[in-house]
Amino acid sequence: MENSEVEKLIKAGLPDATVRVSGEGCNLEAVVVSPHFEGKLPVARQKLVYAALGDLITSGALHAVTIKAYTPEQWSQVASV
Repeated sequence: MENSEVEKLIKAGLPDATVRVSGEGCNLEAVVVSPHFEGKLPVARQKLVYAALGDLITSGALHAVTIKAYTPEQWSQVASV
């Protein structure tokens, strides 16, 4: 599974998101920044990202993905560190 394919799927599910996927094979890390995450708990944010990747996870094409989901405000604080 190519990282760019995973990025496209996440962006299709969260069109307003900025997405960066790293890692190799079926074990990836996705950093997703979206205003859609405002007011949502971390678990709810991850569910939104997993929903975009549902078929890959269900089929086993993607075994594990670590999701780091931020609002734009949170990302500006993290990125400046």
